[in-house]
Amino acid sequence: MLPCPEHELIPYETAPLPPGPWLVFAPHADDETFGLGGCLLKASDEHVETRVVVVTDGAQGGEERGDEDGLVDRRRGEVERAGELLGLRGLQCWSEPDRGLRVDAERTELFASAIRKLQPAAVFFPGPLEIHPDHRAAGLLAWAALQSLEAGEPKPLALSYEITALNPINLLIDITAQMRRKREAMAVYVSQNSQNSYPDYVTALNRSRSFSLSSEVIYAEGLYHYDKDQLRRPLPEVVREIVAGYFAPASEAGEKGG
Repeated sequence: MLPCPEHELIPYETAPLPPGPWLVFAPHADDETFGLGGCLLKASDEHVETRVVVVTDGAQGGEERGDEDGLVDRRRGEVERAGELLGLRGLQCWSEPDRGLRVDAERTELFASAIRKLQPAAVFFPGPLEIHPDHRAAGLLAWAALQSLEAGEPKPLALSYEITALNPINLLIDITAQMRRKREAMAVYVSQNSQNSYPDYVTALNRSRSFSLSSEVIYAEGLYHYDKDQLRRPLPEVVREIVAGYFAPASEAGEKGG
């Protein structure tokens, strides 16, 4: 058996932006920029309407022990500034507990209500293999909310994005032209960048995502677009199926073609 070739696991060409308007669920203030900043800037350049919901209060994202309220206000100010740089049409900041985002019916309905109210053409949420528990919880909640939409309601596209970890992707967006401005937006998050070199890690991730692309593409952001059949199933089941593809044999044509 020969394992499947690379092009069955990762795109070898860039893709156009998904249609707008967009609704992006960001677990924390900064995830929208670190994970999707290049795409948001490109969307603004192409006059695609973008809106972001920051789900948690961010109270645990710093060293200001005993001053959680001050940190929450500081992070909200940072995301408001970043939103201006990214050209967002709208920004909401919810108050779910940082590192305590629960996956339950109440919060699923919260996500679903935002989708119904804003009526986006595309909904973005963190990839299922993210490390931070809030990232994974936000993805599961967005998935459940999309599944809860009733017959007759508009069904937006479902797309996951990478924040701090490599995730399954089937779309690569060229953000080379936007990378300088993405760095400017990432620099706004002083409260977080003082804890770790997040812009360096994100830049490295975006650089690595150009590996399979032509030489003029220096930076890219990866997305996974889930089809309608996948969206009818549990997200863990879909992820296991995607991961199983890494162990699938090459097709007969692929084996003969070498």
